[in-house]
Amino acid sequence: MTIAKSGDTVKVHYVGRLDDGSVFDSSQGREPLVFTLGEGSVIQGFDTIVLGMGVGQKKSARLEPEEAYGPMVKELFLVVNRDQFPPDIVPQVGMKLTLSNDQGEATLVSVFSVEGDEVTLDANHPLAGKALTFEVELVEIVGEAA
Repeated sequence: MTIAKSGDTVKVHYVGRLDDGSVFDSSQGREPLVFTLGEGSVIQGFDTIVLGMGVGQKKSARLEPEEAYGPMVKELFLVVNRDQFPPDIVPQVGMKLTLSNDQGEATLVSVFSVEGDEVTLDANHPLAGKALTFEVELVEIVGEAA
């Protein structure tokens, strides 16, 4: 049986769940995810799950935050005054916003809290600080490493 190794391009179906059982992402009803192992196009822990799998094999694995989107980084929280928002935007907890810096680079943030005139924005990845459980099936190895 051929097993997936670093440098192989693979196709996988997957379901990603949080600890509460809710699905945060899935390839169900879509084409399989195609990526090259070790290339860095998926989170480190996902690569690790697929390495060594054989075609048709299914595996379930829980990834700690360090293997997924990392821990919450307190430096990625920003407190701004409500008057810095355009008048047509009323900040509410959970609201997603895009901030642009002086160079025009965009950053996605979410409103973490609103207390009086202070609004705390969170620029961490939405899955940062969370353990993730993946159910993965290796569908095909479409290109083997040289």
